[in-house]
Amino acid sequence: MITNLQLGRPRTRERRLDREVRVYDFLDELEIEYWRIDHDAAFTMEACEEIDKVLEATICKNLFLCNRQKTEFYLLMMPGDKPFKTKELSAQIGSSRLSFAGEEDMLKYLDIEPGSLSFLGLMNDSEKKVQLLVDEDLLKGEWIGMHPCVNTSSLKIKTADVFGKILKKLGREMRTVKLIGE
Repeated sequence: MITNLQLGRPRTRERRLDREVRVYDFLDELEIEYWRIDHDAAFTMEACEEIDKVLEATICKNLFLCNRQKTEFYLLMMPGDKPFKTKELSAQIGSSRLSFAGEEDMLKYLDIEPGSLSFLGLMNDSEKKVQLLVDEDLLKGEWIGMHPCVNTSSLKIKTADVFGKILKKLGREMRTVKLIGE
């Protein structure tokens, strides 16, 4: 089930996790316009494609990666329909062996559970342990779709706000990468 597209935060906190409410507080504090839909838990890109039809935004695939030693962590944002090859990214960022980081590290650094990974989780990384990597194709659309740190809602936020106001408020920089998926 997918609800209608609604401007801004939910009317009540009922059935909302604190991590989700913190996202709405953060976006409202920055006076950022965002659209929201609620839906059943979305664990697959196929489910996200259905949500994308309602949001009319570029759905973002988020991958939480680390080096072999688990000393470097990365949040990779890329278009949802693009294939990912670790070898292609490894060469660009100078990390010889990338793998998917574990659930415990995702919770520790971003306060997010698998299936809910989002750029907005960076607001929970006060020590700035996670580096942001963004595929250049993601920057081309007017709107980006992402979870508010839970996978039962999705947001539509202007790309310029995500990589402008929000990134600045987080005190973060992003590294743009070019992924072909071959």
